[in-house]
Amino acid sequence: MLLNTLFLALRSIRRNLLRSFLTILGIVIGVSAVITMVTLGNGATQAIQTQISSLGTNLLMVRPGQRGFGGGGGHGVPQFTEADAEAIAAQIGGVAAVAPEGTASVTVVANGRNWATNVTGSTNEWFETGNWKLRSGRQFEDDELRAGAAVCIIGETVRREIYGGTRAAWASSCASSSSPAR
Repeated sequence: MLLNTLFLALRSIRRNLLRSFLTILGIVIGVSAVITMVTLGNGATQAIQTQISSLGTNLLMVRPGQRGFGGGGGHGVPQFTEADAEAIAAQIGGVAAVAPEGTASVTVVANGRNWATNVTGSTNEWFETGNWKLRSGRQFEDDELRAGAAVCIIGETVRREIYGGTRAAWASSCASSSSPAR
């Protein structure tokens, strides 16, 4: 009985060869499309998760002022002080790091070149909260932070635009400079 059914099916496929081919082609294209869409969806999900985790998985940013529904707010509001950051670190349990920051748009000038960039002023905890790693150089020393010393850590783009393409030019310029740029 099973053998007769199999022979009948094969005879039907041979008689309708074009219809059978188009049916198989439709099934293959459909399955391929589903596999492709699932793979792309998983890839997009992974990319978004990577971007979010690069911000810090347990990151809370506190800024002075209150924003209303109209999008305004914060103007004329007193800024946080270093004492406010220290109070947050001391009085709120479970806080791993507190990094106060101030930002400004500036033009960096060195070696006869200039480059417009953003500058962020903060403490060493800023690296921990932002999940940043230094490629070279060092973090700020405690006495530099207390004294407000003129030291900085520059990113790769500023290094390339100000000091050129080689690390040797950057290193020799930093060694001869009175205020270290790291």
